[in-house]
Amino acid sequence: MSARAMEQQEFTEHAGDSERDGPSMATMSQKEAISRAQREDASAFENLYQLHSSRVYSLCLRMVGNTTEAEDLTQETFLMAYRKIHTFRGDSAFSTWLHRIAVNLFLMGLRRKTSLETSLENHDEPGTSRPVTQDALAGADLTLAGSLDRLNLERAMEKLRPSQRLIIVLHDIQGYKHTEIAKMLDWSIGNSKSRLHRAHAQLRTLLQEGMYLGCTAPSRCAQPAVSA
Repeated sequence: MSARAMEQQEFTEHAGDSERDGPSMATMSQKEAISRAQREDASAFENLYQLHSSRVYSLCLRMVGNTTEAEDLTQETFLMAYRKIHTFRGDSAFSTWLHRIAVNLFLMGLRRKTSLETSLENHDEPGTSRPVTQDALAGADLTLAGSLDRLNLERAMEKLRPSQRLIIVLHDIQGYKHTEIAKMLDWSIGNSKSRLHRAHAQLRTLLQEGMYLGCTAPSRCAQPAVSA
């Protein structure tokens, strides 16, 4: 058995020990659970897993777009958190710390899979030299809201570059502010805003193409698009 497999098995076995370790997990605050987990209390870490696994999985699913890969990425995230929880100092919310781990693992996977998606910290996307006005960098793109049904939006999201999908997921879906995203990904706030603007522009283009292609069949154009 590989070292990683052994570590995963150990994590799973410790997680199952929560019923016999310490006081009731239901009455334990998150702060106390973090403190005890940092002292290698597996039952306390299980409590944190139960609190946060659903939202971490949701983030992973949005990033990778595949349930199997999302489950694997979620597991990797908590394995990494289990190893590194002693480094958590409370400078950000614990959920943000977990999400940062998930995002970093996702980015590492991208770099392994393809040379086209190089380091997001050191390289810009194509076309980033074009100036963007401050007004265009405002938060959410309201022209996208309610313009198409959810299915078309999901299909368009799947066609985005992974880095474009990531910034939309973090800002528009997970609700992180640009200050938080910048800290999470080691970007400047301006970089975060400009990336979101370009991702919105690409998403709008994909949505418009989807509307055009969807109207090639008369039966599909008979009814107006359903608002999201």
